[in-house]
Amino acid sequence: MAMRQLVRSFFDRYFHDEEAIIFVILLGVGLFVLVTFGSILAPLLTAVVTAYLLQGLVNWLLRYNIPYMVSVTIVYVLFVSLFVLSLLYLLPQVWSQFGRFINELPRFISQGQELLLHLPDAYPALVSEQQIQDLISTLRGDLAVLGQLVVSYSISSIPRIFNWGVFLVLVPVLVFFMLKDKTLLVRWVSNLLPHNRPLMLQVWKEMDEQLANYIRGKALEIILVGLVSYATFFVLGVNYALLLSVLVGLSVVVPFIGVTVVTFPVMLVAYVQWGLGSEFVTVVLAYGVIQLLDANVVVPVIFSETVNLHPVAILSAVLFFGGIWGLAGVFFAIPLATFIKAIINAWPDTTRKPVTGGARHPQ
Repeated sequence: MAMRQLVRSFFDRYFHDEEAIIFVILLGVGLFVLVTFGSILAPLLTAVVTAYLLQGLVNWLLRYNIPYMVSVTIVYVLFVSLFVLSLLYLLPQVWSQFGRFINELPRFISQGQELLLHLPDAYPALVSEQQIQDLISTLRGDLAVLGQLVVSYSISSIPRIFNWGVFLVLVPVLVFFMLKDKTLLVRWVSNLLPHNRPLMLQVWKEMDEQLANYIRGKALEIILVGLVSYATFFVLGVNYALLLSVLVGLSVVVPFIGVTVVTFPVMLVAYVQWGLGSEFVTVVLAYGVIQLLDANVVVPVIFSETVNLHPVAILSAVLFFGGIWGLAGVFFAIPLATFIKAIINAWPDTTRKPVTGGARHPQ
């Protein structure tokens, strides 16, 4: 009897509103479709995110009284130009350097093993020779498994080449029509939702305010950090400069973890190339300066409105969504965590005032 009363009290408190029930159903259906047909809908989802990013540039041009279709055309031509440049130049160069890196991986391992074997002599009180041997054995096993995964993935990915071709053609086409017919598409989606929807409007308002700034700012941060890293590595003569700069740029997507992970290949390449000399120290210091400037200059300037999430929530989201959806889950972990936070903040509760808000169109 007490349990029934507790359950009834819970539903009366959080599900007393018809919109809340509809919203839960829509979330359930959306999650089911995403999990079941996510790979099939990948071009559509990618196009939605890309169009959302580009809409900010369109809105910026509209402020200068440029006609909407002219603004869309300018932004779309810029997007296609960067897309083709990345496809025909950046990706082949990165892939070529990645192939060279894999071929030289045994030499990297040998040099790293030599460095580890000298640690017991330099720091006998901190580490023993047996511990180093155990660590080397563990690393060898992990690298063997990684090598098998790379080979098996390369073989299994051959049939997916056609799918990637379709993906690369569909996304630009979908992006154009989403930008061109934004008003029509927004109106069509709105007609499918309840007319009285303060909860959904409140969730969208918070998402639009925080997430628009985050995604666009993060994209700009990736480009800036990547370009500065490439210029630095190129001037210092570091091998695999383009590959490392791409990794450093992408590392900002995953806070805390990304920077830590990418530090190892940067230091490994510098050590194998020069040893523990002055050049190695210069590369490590330059990389540290880039990270300091990113954290203390780039981020505060770009992000006028930050995503107000605790570091524990960010790391939990990265682990959870990364475990479910892999790399895509890691990339979208913070937006998804922001979405969940917006739902919690806007959810109707009989113990507080109901949510009110006006309609706001997507940017």
